[in-house]
Amino acid sequence: MSPSSVLTPEEKEHFLTHGWIKIPGAFTKEQSDWVTGNVWTRLGFDPNDKSTWIRLRTNMPSHHEFDASEFAPRAWAAVCELCGGEDRVSPASKIWKDSLIVNLGTPEGEGKPLDPKELDGYHVDGDFFVHYLDSPEQGLLVTPLFTNIAPSGGGTVICPEAIPKVANHLYDHPNGVSPRMTPRGEASFCKEPDLAWFNELARSCDNFVEATGNVGDVYLMHPLMLHSASSNALRNVRIITNPPVSLKEPFRFDREDGNYSLVEQVTMRGLSGRDLKDWKIAAPREGVVPERVRIQERMKREEEERLAALKAETSQQISAAA
Repeated sequence: MSPSSVLTPEEKEHFLTHGWIKIPGAFTKEQSDWVTGNVWTRLGFDPNDKSTWIRLRTNMPSHHEFDASEFAPRAWAAVCELCGGEDRVSPASKIWKDSLIVNLGTPEGEGKPLDPKELDGYHVDGDFFVHYLDSPEQGLLVTPLFTNIAPSGGGTVICPEAIPKVANHLYDHPNGVSPRMTPRGEASFCKEPDLAWFNELARSCDNFVEATGNVGDVYLMHPLMLHSASSNALRNVRIITNPPVSLKEPFRFDREDGNYSLVEQVTMRGLSGRDLKDWKIAAPREGVVPERVRIQERMKREEEERLAALKAETSQQISAAA
């Protein structure tokens, strides 16, 4: 490990081979409690009454943000190293938010873990832009764990085997594909109702990993990592986030100095034998407004109402006791 490197040679090789690494203990339980302390009020559920847990998964809006380089310095340094250096990473990527992703499982699924191929939520992150092989909008997939996650406890299921398959699909469509991988020009471009392309791809694979660990661990994954929420058969509370990492410029696969990032190297390995020096996009980059934005705006208003009610109730109790 060089003086400027935070990753060990073993971690680098693991990322190059599998497309992911785990940074253990990147932040403390106390830090996690600070981020998640009001999660039950925000949800409107009773932590001690599972009958109130009426949603399997909740992708919550954010209320607060914090600096990843201070909150989880080794994880942030590893993010930068995987992407080729902090000078290549958008400064906005340093900001993490309390946009918590809560998986509580269901009564029907309790004690019945699903095989990875049975899951139906597979996708590649980046629902807000048209995808190209070199898209800078999604530079890395980051998953901090804000609760302990045991096997069958709701950990994200990832599929390293699919990275080359997604990369080749993007290589074959330089005109761009929708967030759900439909090529530009097809009638359903950016209008797909489901995750069929991804789920079919998952069923063609055999290599799956469940992202388990302890509070404070952070998973760092290649941006083309196929993944899905799992069923949480244990019904333990599972809380993560997926803070986005974007790059200042698109990925490059024709660097004259050969200074390819570890992420770029994984992509290039997956495209072995294909001409990358002459590959370039053939249509404009453009954004997409995902449905989740509208949903989260409504959820945020509801959460703010519950938080305000709790604050008012606490104030009344303090006044009554004075």
